[in-house]
Amino acid sequence: MINLKRVYPVLMIHLLFSAAWVFSVPDGPIAKISGTLDWESGKMETTVSFSTNDAGIRFPAGRGQAEDILSYEYPALLKSLLMTVQADSSSTIADLLTKGEFSHSDLDVICRTAQKSTPNFSADLARFSGQFSIALSRVRAAFIRHFQAGDPGRLLVPPPAANYTGIVIIANGFLPVHGRNTTDLVRPCLFPKIRDSQMNLVYERNLTDPAISGSGTNILVHYTSAEKIFRSTPSGIDASLFDLVGEHPLRIFATSVFGTVPTDPVINIDDARQILANENNRRLLTESRIVIVINETLLKKELIFP
Repeated sequence: MINLKRVYPVLMIHLLFSAAWVFSVPDGPIAKISGTLDWESGKMETTVSFSTNDAGIRFPAGRGQAEDILSYEYPALLKSLLMTVQADSSSTIADLLTKGEFSHSDLDVICRTAQKSTPNFSADLARFSGQFSIALSRVRAAFIRHFQAGDPGRLLVPPPAANYTGIVIIANGFLPVHGRNTTDLVRPCLFPKIRDSQMNLVYERNLTDPAISGSGTNILVHYTSAEKIFRSTPSGIDASLFDLVGEHPLRIFATSVFGTVPTDPVINIDDARQILANENNRRLLTESRIVIVINETLLKKELIFP
C-alpha cells in the first residue's frame, strides 16, 4: 500500500513547481489587466486577458489550461490595481498597507472573491479573457475597525434648523485649495473628510455607525454628477439617490477643498452648524446619508496595469 503521508509532500512540491512553469513566462506574468474605476456606481470593473500563444495553449483541449492560468493570475493583478486607489487625502491603499492600517490578507480575500463572469476566447482564439468586478463597499468595509460610531459633536447654542433627510455637497467646479495659492477640482477617494471654514472636522469615516459601514453594502459617501441633483421632480433628486438622501436634503455649496490630494470639501461654518444643530441632522452623519457632487470627468477613471 502507498504511504500517502510520505507521498503527499513530494507531490505538493512537484505541483508547485509545475504551476510556476505553466503560469509564468521569463519576462513576468502572462496576463494583463485593464478596466474602469467608477466612483458613482462604486465598482471597479476589469478585464484580465492573456495571449494563448504566449501561454502555450494547445487546441482543441486548451480551455481547462486557459482557465487555470486565468484563475492563478487574476488575484495578483486585481490587487495591483486596487493598491493604486486613493484612500484619503494623503494615502493610496498601498500607502495604508505600508503603514499597517490594512492587511495584505484582507486585500487578497477581496480579490480572490471578486465577482466574475464566464471567461472566453476571442473569436480568433488568440486571447483568453475574463471580467472581474469589485464593489468599493467591500474595500471600505475592510477598513472599518471601530465598534461604535463617533460623536459628531453638539453645539452649545444650536441655531434653528429644519430636519433634513440627507446632505448634498455641491463641489463640481474648481475651488480654492486650502493653504495653497491655487484652485483644483475635488477628487474622489474611499474616505473623504468634510471640514468647515474654520477647519473643524465635520465628518470622517469613524463617525459612521459600524453596523452600516461594516456591512459591505453601504458605500459611505456617494459621488455623483450635478445632473442627478437637479431633476424635474418635487425633491429635485434623481430616483437613484432618493433612498440615500430623501426628499428634503440639505444642499450645501463647498467653499474650498483640502488635502495633499484635494479630496476633502470644505463648507461654510453656518452650513456645518445646520448639520450639527439637532439630533436628526447629526444622525445623517452617522448613517452616511451624504452625497458629494464632483466634476463628471472624475467619476470614472481608466485603469491599465502594467
